[in-house]
Amino acid sequence: MLVFDHVSVFYGGTQVLRGLSERFAQGEAVCVMGRSGLGKTTLARIVMGLEKPDAGAVRGAKGKRFAAAFQEDRLVERLSAQGNLRFACGAALDEPRMAEAFAAVGLTPQDVEKPVGELSGGQRRRVALLRALLAPADVVVLDEPFKGLDPALMEQLAALILRQDQPALVTSHSDREMDLLG
Repeated sequence: MLVFDHVSVFYGGTQVLRGLSERFAQGEAVCVMGRSGLGKTTLARIVMGLEKPDAGAVRGAKGKRFAAAFQEDRLVERLSAQGNLRFACGAALDEPRMAEAFAAVGLTPQDVEKPVGELSGGQRRRVALLRALLAPADVVVLDEPFKGLDPALMEQLAALILRQDQPALVTSHSDREMDLLG
């Protein structure tokens, strides 16, 4: 379990998080929604230890493995979709599970063999999300995971997120996305 205890963050004179206290339980998807500039990405970065809060504390993160899909896909361009998943997942991901995951999000065997630089934006997004969801991790952080995806794909990916055993933190601007994640 991750615990935020009165976490506050300032950028210059602007406070983006004020006294946030929250618990993230095993297997729970926590959704954070709001307009740009409210601190959603900052919260995600603090969860992963990429930023430190100015006040308060995060407990339970030490020694945890994190997987993330950022707002930018951050894929290894010269690798295929399969190569990107193997890079992040290693031996923890077998071929049948990888093929099943790609099929679940509408990526064909031909798609997943191409360098990701040749894929469309939506295909790249699906690869980035699968990489985060399938990587061996204790906590998954998804920063605006459905950006650029059509409604049917959003539903498919929301179902995959909800099947995760590890806690997930999901940020979004959209009521619909939050509804899909319950």
